[in-house]
Order: sequence, then structure tokens, then C-alpha cells
Amino acid sequence: MSRRLSPTAILRNGLRFLVPLAIALTVHLYLYPVFSTCGFPLPPSRDGSPAIAMSADTGRAAFIETAKLHWPLPDKPKTNTSRPLAPFRLLALGDPQLEGDTSIPTDYLGTFPHVASLFRHVTLQSHHASLRQRVRECLHDVVDILLEDTFNLLESWRKRIDLFGNDFYLAHIYRTLHWWTKPTHVTVLGDLVGSQWLDDKEFLRRANRYWQRVFRGAERVPDHVATFPAEEYDLTGYLHAEGREEEEDIDAKIWTRRIINVAGNHDIGYAGDINSNRTERFESAFGKVNYELRFELNNTATSAIIPVYDPVSNPTSNLLAPELRIVVLNDMNLDTPALSPELQDATYSFVNSVINTAAAVEFKGHFTVVLTHVPLFKPMGVCVDDPMFDFHEHDGTLKEQNQLSAAASRGFLEGILGMSGDVNAPARGRGRQGIILNGHDHEGCDTWHHINQTIPAGDEKEWEVRRWRQATKMGLVGQEDMPGVREITVRSMMGDFGGNAGLLSVWFDEDTWQWKTEYASCPLGTQHMWWVVHILDLGVLLGVLLSIISVLLVAAGVDVDEVIIEGPPLPCA
Repeated sequence: MSRRLSPTAILRNGLRFLVPLAIALTVHLYLYPVFSTCGFPLPPSRDGSPAIAMSADTGRAAFIETAKLHWPLPDKPKTNTSRPLAPFRLLALGDPQLEGDTSIPTDYLGTFPHVASLFRHVTLQSHHASLRQRVRECLHDVVDILLEDTFNLLESWRKRIDLFGNDFYLAHIYRTLHWWTKPTHVTVLGDLVGSQWLDDKEFLRRANRYWQRVFRGAERVPDHVATFPAEEYDLTGYLHAEGREEEEDIDAKIWTRRIINVAGNHDIGYAGDINSNRTERFESAFGKVNYELRFELNNTATSAIIPVYDPVSNPTSNLLAPELRIVVLNDMNLDTPALSPELQDATYSFVNSVINTAAAVEFKGHFTVVLTHVPLFKPMGVCVDDPMFDFHEHDGTLKEQNQLSAAASRGFLEGILGMSGDVNAPARGRGRQGIILNGHDHEGCDTWHHINQTIPAGDEKEWEVRRWRQATKMGLVGQEDMPGVREITVRSMMGDFGGNAGLLSVWFDEDTWQWKTEYASCPLGTQHMWWVVHILDLGVLLGVLLSIISVLLVAAGVDVDEVIIEGPPLPCA
């Protein structure tokens, strides 16, 4: 006679397997940046070999220096390390696109709407030409109740749970990476919510989820800090030369909590959709759509040794005090035709002010980080999203675009960054140092925009674009007669795109008196693993609870296995 395992034995044996599995998966999920060896790229070593000193590190050394930030040392070292952290470390997140009621069938169709229709037919509240037609409509409603309303209700329940979990999935990416990598600044590159067509009530609900759930503990950039470009300006703050913020630097700590939000097309619309109401509600919830921030490198030792430009004491120098300028730009309003010429004029007024208040291209020491949503123009095949424009039929305004137009992109590169194909232009057309970050293309893309100055004067010089890796292999980056700039389209943090996050490091090279950059990615993986781990954890906790209850019942003299198999004893008559 075969011996059958008891229910409690099955539970115990199952827990022996599931508990270690749950612990392992949970540890991996909550420490995924550690297992993925994520870290902000490190500036080149000043004391290492020539090979190390030439390039930044995005691998082992970056991970080790990040891990040192978490070592339980009684006192953090104040001295410089061989591989100092970058003074500006930007955690870049793209396109969270919080969904809501527009994705829940019962919210816009109602719960069992065909029941009300069936009731009207049965109670003779509707008009029909014959009894046969009335019966047919009743049968149609019965079928719709079974095959549509029921499934819509189940889908709505599933979607509500999915939205709830998705918020915490996105929050997990932000919270875990923020804890591990310790960025100095954070940006979300547009499409904070999932649709520009939301009414104000639903927009506010999603904004509350954004701040109270996804980015809990963070805050938007205050309006008085987000300034309009001006010739005379106050610094927003300081960056620490070795990337290790002083404990008493309250301002630096505040910036680690702030989110630099960029407006996206799903937040305020494309040029043909942007109006004052959509812009105002976005600015009220997330911050201004156009502004600048300026941070100076806090390196008093270098400033004392190297004389920088001063109109009185050192007017011949072309070296400026190291400064990083962040330009947040609503570039959905650059192309035409626009719904609101006034709002488009305001955008171009901002762009012109950015250009007019920038340091002359002959000077060295300033660096511009441009944060936008829609990427610059690229020919077909360079990135996943090819050029595409669509226009509203009723008024001809811009309805949709994958990229900026070639004309808008050219103005962007030659205006804000001051680059030129003319070798006789100021500073030989090299322009200003900078980098461009944006979202919109959920797949992400890393490119190099450049213009060839060696083309004969009679021929037209066009801006060219290549993938970053291709451009570096071809030796185009940094070539004297090819001014250019790197544009990084950050892959979306949505689960379908692997829960990606970008890590941008910017540091100052005193030898060349120029800023340098490097970029890395740190994906979590799809949202399915997040669900699997938490469902498994809940199941294991329930199993442990049942196991504890069974032990207590056995101690009280109850035969748990017999009760489960044969059922509880019936009361005596």
C-alpha cells in the first residue's frame, strides 16, 4: 500500500524549495543595480597609465567607486581618490507615460451597460416595430452582457491591478537607482502622463500618482529657481570638483531630491495641440516648460592657479570659470503650423534669449546640457523612429512628429550651440560645448551630429548624423574640421522597453579647460519579473503563515492532516 504525503508535509517540502527561491529573486530584484554592476561613468584617472588616462570608465572601476559610497566606513574619506566621481551625475529617465481611466473599459463604457439596455427592452421603455424585433434586441443584449460586459469588467479589474503595479514598478527603478548610484541631479524627459487629451480631473489624478507613488519623496524645480535666461544672472548652485558632496552642503542635497521635468507630447501635445490650458496645468503640477539652470564648479584651488577671464584684471584670457548650463526646452513648439502662435513665439523668445546670453564661442569653460523631448532630425535608418510628420485635417496644424524638422534641427545646432560649417566663422565654427538629451523614441538612440567643413565653399554643407559607436570608430568625434555634438535619446523606462535608465556623467578637464561626458545605461528588465517576484513573495508569506498555524494547531492536539483530508467533524444530533 503506497504511502501518501500529508498536506502539511507537502506544504513544508514546498516551502523548503520556494523560500530560498523567493529570497534569491527578491534580493536580485531589490539589488539589481549591484548585480548589473551599474554606476555612473568615471572620469579618466589623472594618476594611472596613459591608456586609462585617455578614457572614461563605464565598467568595473565605475562599479567599484559606486560601491565605495555604500561601504560602512566610520568616516568617509575627504581626500581625492585615483578615480574621482564626476561632479555632475544625471539620472535620466524617459517616457514613464502613466496611464489611467482611458485604458479602463468600465470607466468610459460603464459597468454592464447592456443590462440597462435589456431592462428598457423588457419593460417596454424602448420602441420597436414588432415583438420579433424586441426579442431580437433582448437576445443581443444578453449575448453582449455575457461576451462584452463581463469581459470588459474582468479586463478593467486586470487593468486597475496592472496600473497599480506599474506605478510601483516605475517607482522601484527610480528609488533603487537613486539609492545605489547617488546622482547629483535627476530628469524625466517628457511624456510623464499617457495622453494630452485628459480632462483636468484625470490629469490631476495622474500627477498625484506621479508624485505620491512613482517619485515619492521627490519635488519639482521651484518656479523661482527655474529662471529665464539673462545677461546678469545668479548661479543656481555649485558642483563639487571631485564629485563627493560635502555633508554640510544642503543645496546639493536638495538637488538630489528635485526632478527636472521636461514637457512631452503626451503632456501638452504637439504644436497643433498646445494651448494655454494644457501648458498651465503642466507647469502647475510639474514645473515650467522652458527655463535654464546654471551650476559653477566649486574648485577654488584651480581658480587660484589658472587666471580666468576678467574684464579688468585679465581681459585677454579666453578661459571662463567652469560652469554648466542646463537648458530645459519645450521643442514640440519649434515646428509649424502651431495652434497658438503666442505660445510658439514665447518658445522662440526663450531660444533667442538662450543664444543671446550664452558665452561667446571663442571662450572655453562653459558647457550646455540641453533637455528636450522630441529628438533632432535624422535620416531614415539611423534610429528606430524614421522622420514622420502628420497634420490636422481641419486646420492644417502639426498633429504628430517623430523628430524635429531638418530646419528646426539646424537652427538648434547652429543657434543654441553656435556651430557652423564655415571655417572662417568665430572659433573656426567649433561652437559651444554641449550635449543633448531627449526621449520620445522609446527604443532609444545614441548619435553624433556633425558638419564637414572640408567640403568646398561652392558646395552646400549639410548636417550629417551617425550612430555614436560608428562615429567614434570612424574618428569623427573631436575631429578639428568636423564640429559636432552628441545627442542621446534615452530608452524608455516603461516595462515593455526593459525599465531602462540613463546615467550621464559630466566632468571638467583642467588640462584642456573643457568639459567631458560619458553615458551608460542600467535596465531593470520587463515588468513581468517584478510581478513574478512579488506574487511569489506573497505566496511564500501565505505558506509560512499556514505552516505556523498548523504547528500551533498540532501543539493544541488537533490532527491537521485528518481535518484537511476528511473534513471537520459533524456536530452531534
